[in-house]
Amino acid sequence: MGALLVPIIIFLAIIILMIVSFWKIYVKAGEPGWACIIPIYNIIVMLKIAGKPWWWLFLLCIPIVNIIFAIMMYNGLSKNFGQGAGFTVGLILLGIVFWPMLAFGDYQYNAIAVAAGKDQPLDAGIK
Repeated sequence: MGALLVPIIIFLAIIILMIVSFWKIYVKAGEPGWACIIPIYNIIVMLKIAGKPWWWLFLLCIPIVNIIFAIMMYNGLSKNFGQGAGFTVGLILLGIVFWPMLAFGDYQYNAIAVAAGKDQPLDAGIK
């Protein structure tokens, strides 16, 4: 029984870390933090934060297609926080590090770029 206790505690700590990270990301984006723990609604809010239309929820339910659209959603999220494609790869492949970095780092949400419907921050072309 004792041998199972340590992995269970580690697993629960990771779950709590990820929930807190998502909560903080939602709050940074001006959305209610509790939305991250409500199934289906959390995806709708994540699509909103990423600047993608809500009906992508249906595309995220189709096998294989969902992988492509999830990557596009994460890329939109990265761009709206001022990051690039490399950060998107980090969110996908090493999420346990990159999601908390996004949540607790100095990354700022660029709501103007989302409202304008652009994939890049508005100041990307200004030199």
